[in-house]
Amino acid sequence: MTPAPPDTSISTLGPCLIPSPVHRIGGVEAPFKEDAVDRILYHSHVLEDGRDSSTPSYEEAGPREKIYFDPPKTTVGIVTCGGLCPGLNDIIRGIVNRCHKQYGVARVYGFRYGYEGLVQRFGHTPLLLKPSSVEQAHHFGGTLLGSSRGKQDIGEMVDTLEDMKVDILFVIGGDGTLRGAAEIVKEIERRGLKKAVVGIPKTIDNDIRYLDKSFGFETAFDAAVQAVNCAYIEATGAVNGVGLVKLMGRDSGFIACYAALAGSNVDFVLVPEVPFELEGEGGLLEVLRQKLMKRGSAVIVVAEGAGQHLMQTGDDTDASGNKRYGDIGLFLKDRINAFFKQRKTEVNLKYIDPSYIVRSVPANAQDNVYCSRLAQNAVHAAMAGKTNMLVGRWHNSYIHLPLELVIHGRRKVDPTQELWHSVLECTGQPAVMK
Repeated sequence: MTPAPPDTSISTLGPCLIPSPVHRIGGVEAPFKEDAVDRILYHSHVLEDGRDSSTPSYEEAGPREKIYFDPPKTTVGIVTCGGLCPGLNDIIRGIVNRCHKQYGVARVYGFRYGYEGLVQRFGHTPLLLKPSSVEQAHHFGGTLLGSSRGKQDIGEMVDTLEDMKVDILFVIGGDGTLRGAAEIVKEIERRGLKKAVVGIPKTIDNDIRYLDKSFGFETAFDAAVQAVNCAYIEATGAVNGVGLVKLMGRDSGFIACYAALAGSNVDFVLVPEVPFELEGEGGLLEVLRQKLMKRGSAVIVVAEGAGQHLMQTGDDTDASGNKRYGDIGLFLKDRINAFFKQRKTEVNLKYIDPSYIVRSVPANAQDNVYCSRLAQNAVHAAMAGKTNMLVGRWHNSYIHLPLELVIHGRRKVDPTQELWHSVLECTGQPAVMK
């Protein structure tokens, strides 16, 4: 399990002296938060085994009575990085609306094509965003700003922030993007500038540590369930039918697990956290053969990062510095077909890879709400001068989380905990396939 964070303190640019314009919302006094008073405990329950019951706590997100930035003099920037994810446009829309409508911020710029848009020599002209320009954005998948992968020169990016007099930068992305945000903060501090950097965690893999979930995850596995159901129909409609579905999940198998639990018609779930073998009496191929003998069909859901030890993948990396993984879906398809052909047994395998469909759909209603609240709380934090942090949800409360806590590891499926045990119960697959 993820260990308790050693330090949850949030950096701030300085004293907040300006009365917030968010005093009354629709005639109701705003629920202002105090850093030292309104905190969310890390543990959801009191320890009862004799250990010290003291526990770390997070700042609770929300509007502050006094803010750091003077809204009419404040310029905001937004950037979206990495792969696409449901809800990106919802976040952009939420930030723009909160900045303009609630705080009266002077200018909001959208930097195009990820961190490339912060490097002027690429020539990506920033968009001036207003509520009217994002009014319908949440109805569409993807990001209206565009995205990209890969590292950029930190100094050049901060030069752009200085040249455009950007006071607040909202960074929307996954672990690699957030590592970049932390480097931007270091360069800003080195130059002695007063600029806030606030992250909003984006990854459909749901692998950001110390958070309940990242936005877009519910929409992603909802879309993945449709693919799994199609695989089940294909498998049961043929002699010795096998439906094989590859889902996203480089290092964390949450989408595969939840899609299998939601569909309740999956026989095998293969995730990066649980090694498996193909050959031998207890290997996947033999266990699959036995399943087909008993039932006549089977559905396999595999996360993209599973079974990498079975393939010769080399040491190549992508633009973000991540190791290039072998295609486990096509690999399994070929090995399963070859296994049954060698035994002169008919098998009808249908392979489905919905990866780009899953990540490109518009956010569903649950993620609409989640993205809206993340955006609201990100703006509240930034206007109060908070920096080097991200907003997220923990125990159903919105919190401020230091960037340093999330950039040195990923949240993973724990094979000893309840989620994986639920998967084993639902599928009936062996706990070990070796």
